[in-house]
Amino acid sequence: MLNKLDRDLQGVLAGDAKGWRRARGDAPLSEVNRTISVRGATVGRRLVAFLGPGYLIAVGYMDPGNWATSLAGGSKFGYTLLVVALISNIMAIILQALCARLAIASGRDLAQACRDAYPPWAAYPLWLAAEVAIIATDIAEVIGTAIGLNLLFGIPLEIGVLLTALDVFLILYLQRLGFRFLEAFIITLLGVITACFAIQIALANPELGPLIRGFAPTTEIVRNPEMLYLAMGILGATVMPHNLYLHSAIVQTRAYGETLPAKREALKYATIDSTIALMFALLINAAILILAAASFHKAGHTEVVELGQAQALLAPLLGSSLAPILFGLALLCCGLSSTVTATLAGQAVMEGFLDIRLPAWLRRLITRAIAIMPAAGVTLIYGEAETGKLLILSQVILSLQLPFAIVPLVQFTADRAKMGALVAPRWLVASAAAIAAIIIALNLKLLWHQFVG
Repeated sequence: MLNKLDRDLQGVLAGDAKGWRRARGDAPLSEVNRTISVRGATVGRRLVAFLGPGYLIAVGYMDPGNWATSLAGGSKFGYTLLVVALISNIMAIILQALCARLAIASGRDLAQACRDAYPPWAAYPLWLAAEVAIIATDIAEVIGTAIGLNLLFGIPLEIGVLLTALDVFLILYLQRLGFRFLEAFIITLLGVITACFAIQIALANPELGPLIRGFAPTTEIVRNPEMLYLAMGILGATVMPHNLYLHSAIVQTRAYGETLPAKREALKYATIDSTIALMFALLINAAILILAAASFHKAGHTEVVELGQAQALLAPLLGSSLAPILFGLALLCCGLSSTVTATLAGQAVMEGFLDIRLPAWLRRLITRAIAIMPAAGVTLIYGEAETGKLLILSQVILSLQLPFAIVPLVQFTADRAKMGALVAPRWLVASAAAIAAIIIALNLKLLWHQFVG
């Protein structure tokens, strides 16, 4: 009897299934769940063992859709929208910390939590919203990767769009090697992207004063409908719905213990991991916007929307033939890396909401086929001229989908019955609730501007 009471007490403290409508099912991404040891004699070794999931999340914050919105915002309004990138990143840090907390406390990812907490009539619409977000993300990756192949190797966009379906084999190969190899691949690509932008920013030589002032808030962003549209695109490209589902799944690849102290330690290291990685993502996102402001806006090219157009302008504006090559290389790396994370997110969403376990290659082909159809249609009918607009639209769609992921996340992590001793502190819940309210209000304002005027 005493042993049973002890187990029950430990379950409550560690956030067991006491406050959920349904018992916890299979682990998220079960093939990699708890496969990475986090044991180490020193704090440094344990921290290194936890580093990795945050960088897979960071990739989603610098995908090709983000490029399009940042390039458009920088060329049109200079450095003004840098503050949006900063605020969006702060929002992302808070929300991703809540994702790690939900996963570690309950053993559920966000998709599983929605399935286990809500009745089917509420859970299924949330699943559809998550799938729409993943398809919008995948459209951006398809177009971005195809443009990268076109810029570097001259492959026509129509063929490049179709070639993106082959990335399933790359993902399957990396998964067979182990999740740590997948993380190492992503971190390597991030290193290449960073080097490319560091060189381009040095060539652009931005003005320091206007750059710093760009991080200061201004009411013009809310009052100007065109600026608000791009701002919401940047927000949707930064705080991405599929990343919330993904992070709560892949943080559980670490083999941390089930005791409360072990979970507290895991939460601490997972939060450090995601915070460091997202600060790194902010540097990349800001670099894209700064490059556009220092080169295109400064030279009077205020309508740069297409990625190919941006690359063509870099060489004459920066006076270096190396700049467009670096631009294309960084874009291709972004497309490849973000496609890996979208695949994992799609798997987590389908398994979590529907409890359907499809082979990774089949899930990937289904998701990519759905994304290829609109991307291929636009490139075939309009050519490259409209791809930039489709990229920006995909990011605005992501912004509109955000509340359907954020509201349940805040609700779950604020519930002591579901989270036990790891329930989110009040200041964190209040911050996340404020973020949700701001995003919903801005989305409503954006819809009003678009449909009512």
